[in-house]
Amino acid sequence: MKTLKYAAAASMLAVALPASAQQLSIATGGTGGVYYPIGGGFAEMINNHIEGAQATAEVTGASVENMGLIMRGDADLALVLADTAYQAYTGTGDFESRQIENTRALASVYPNAVQLVTLADSDIHSIADLAGKRVSVGAPGSGTELNARAVLEANGVSYSDFTPQRLNFNETADAIRDGDIDAGFWSVGPPTSSILNLAATRDIRLIGLSDEEIANAQEAEAVFAPYELAADMYDGMDEAVQTIGIPNVLVVNADMDEELAYQLTQLLFENTDELIAVHPAANDTTVEFTMNSTPVPLHPGAIRYFEEVGADIPDRLRQ
Repeated sequence: MKTLKYAAAASMLAVALPASAQQLSIATGGTGGVYYPIGGGFAEMINNHIEGAQATAEVTGASVENMGLIMRGDADLALVLADTAYQAYTGTGDFESRQIENTRALASVYPNAVQLVTLADSDIHSIADLAGKRVSVGAPGSGTELNARAVLEANGVSYSDFTPQRLNFNETADAIRDGDIDAGFWSVGPPTSSILNLAATRDIRLIGLSDEEIANAQEAEAVFAPYELAADMYDGMDEAVQTIGIPNVLVVNADMDEELAYQLTQLLFENTDELIAVHPAANDTTVEFTMNSTPVPLHPGAIRYFEEVGADIPDRLRQ
């Protein structure tokens, strides 16, 4: 189901925050991805609907950097890939020895898709063909790089097999267009503007994953799930492409005021149409998706909202 209608749902007008409310910073990603428009859209919703609150979307290096911003209190909310949030919360993977136990979620907003793009006349047809090539694996500190590395290593491909470049989404698209690199990874909600713009100027091909490659990736990362990129999503894309998807989570610090967390969660789910108008990825912003996909505990304020609307909250999301 795309939506749930709850009796408790009501249109948000102006909900007053405590007198101590402060400017809110939302950590997003690069301007060529989906985090930035989604974060900017939610900031505008906060400004329009929560009295006394002012929110700003910040351009960042995305998921890994965003978790550090939440830990240090330099951002109030952040969009983060599920595997990054889980690693931060558990102190595993890239967050070994720097666990962020105070990680809490308000919601899972939409799924990312790992998208591997090359030019249509390239001799790259699979991830094995990346050997000896110049490949962008995403910006430093991004969830894209975490996902790319996980998919590659799970299938026997390491950075030593090719020349890795750490470029953000717009830089990756420009480098592919100009012939400076041979392929690039995106982990982002499709369709994304930087690939759309690239496809408008060059003939591109998206590289799919086999069933075996997806199974290997899922074994390495439990948050991975099969995902199909629809035909015609980008210019010249005649057939659907099989890849993997990863939920994106709206995270906060456990120290966030409970009333504020409650109001932010209520705003997100009761005015989702405003976010969909900003980017179609928000069509997946549902209570069901949050209950099924969130990898870390919910903030108590978010739990209060979900209890009010009658959601069945899994034990793993309670802390």
